[in-house]
Amino acid sequence: MDGLEVSAADFWRGRSVFITGHTGFKGAWLSLWLSTLGAKVYGFSLPPPTEPSLFDVCHISNRVAGHSIGDIRDRAALGRSLEEAAPEIIFHLAAQPLVRSSYTDPIFTMETNVVGTLNLLELSREQKNLRAIVNVTTDKCYENRETRTPYKEEDSLGGYDCYSASKACSEIITSAYRRSFLSAQGVRVATARAGNVIGGGDWSQDRLIPDFFRAAQSGTTLRIRYPDSIRPWQHVLEVSRAYVTLAEKLLSHEESFAEAWNFAPDPSDSGSVEEIVDNLCSLVPNASWVVDESPKPHEAALLTLDSSKSKQRLNWSTTWSLSTALAKTAEWYNAYYRGEDMLQISLDQMAVFAAAR
Repeated sequence: MDGLEVSAADFWRGRSVFITGHTGFKGAWLSLWLSTLGAKVYGFSLPPPTEPSLFDVCHISNRVAGHSIGDIRDRAALGRSLEEAAPEIIFHLAAQPLVRSSYTDPIFTMETNVVGTLNLLELSREQKNLRAIVNVTTDKCYENRETRTPYKEEDSLGGYDCYSASKACSEIITSAYRRSFLSAQGVRVATARAGNVIGGGDWSQDRLIPDFFRAAQSGTTLRIRYPDSIRPWQHVLEVSRAYVTLAEKLLSHEESFAEAWNFAPDPSDSGSVEEIVDNLCSLVPNASWVVDESPKPHEAALLTLDSSKSKQRLNWSTTWSLSTALAKTAEWYNAYYRGEDMLQISLDQMAVFAAAR
C-alpha cells in the first residue's frame, strides 16, 4: 500500500468514503491517503481553487471512485452526489478557508462555511449506510484572547473575523445535529480543529508557504504582514492521519469519540512567521523577505492549542518536527519546479512519513 500501514489498509479497503472539498489542498492529500489505503473515495467540491493545484498535478481524479464538481451551498446537487456514493463515512472539508478573504467576501464565507455545513448535516439524516462524520473546522473557532494558554476543546467558541466566526458556527451546528438527530440514528459525529497546515501542493493566495515559494520562484522579495505572529505549524500529513485515526475510532468504538478534538504540534513546534521564513530561506536559494508596512486587517498574533486529549485517547501526536515538516515542504516544491512526477513524490513522502511512526 505504498508504505502505509497494512492494518489501516485492511480497515479501509472497500469502504465508501465521501469527502467534501476534495479538490482543495487538504482534501486532495486526504483523498490520496484514503485511496492509497483502498477506500472507495467519492468527492464533491468546487473546481480546484488554484492553478496549479495538488489535485491536478497528482491526477487525483484518476484515483477516486467518484468526482463531482458542485457548490456545497447547492443542497440538491450535494444530495445527488451523496446518493451516488452511499457513504459509510463523511469527511467535511469544503470551506472558504482564508481569513483575509472573509474580509473581502463575508457573505460567501458565511454561506459556504455555515449553510454548507447545515446542508451536509441535513442530508446526512437521509443516508442509510452512514455511520460517521468528521467535520474539519479550525483552531480559529475559539474566542481567541491571545494569551499563552493553549485552548482546550471545552473553551469558548467565537471569532473576530467572519472566517473564524463561521467556523465557530459550524462547530455549534454540528453539535446541535449530533445531539438532536444523528446520534439517535447511530451516526457518530466529531469535529477536528487543527492548527496552521503546511506541505507541498498548496498554491492558495495569502498563505505564508505558497506566497514564499511564489516569490522565490519569481525572484521577488516576499512581503510579510505579521512576522511576530505565532502559530502551531504542522505538516498536512499529520492532520490527514489525525482525521483518518478519528474516523477509525468513530467507526469502531463507542459514542464517546463523537465530540470535538484538537490536533496541534508540541509547543516547541509553534513558531513565529519570522522563524518559518528564515528556515525556508536556508532551504531555498536566493529567497528573501521584508516586513510589509502597509495597512492590513486584523489577524491574531498568538494562537495555540492543547492536544492532550488527542494524545491520550487517540494515541495521536505529530511525527515530524517543524524543521522536518519545512524540509519536506521545500523538497516537494523543489521537485515540482524541476518537473518531476509529483504523484510519485507525494506517495514517497507518505511512505517516509508512515515509516517514521
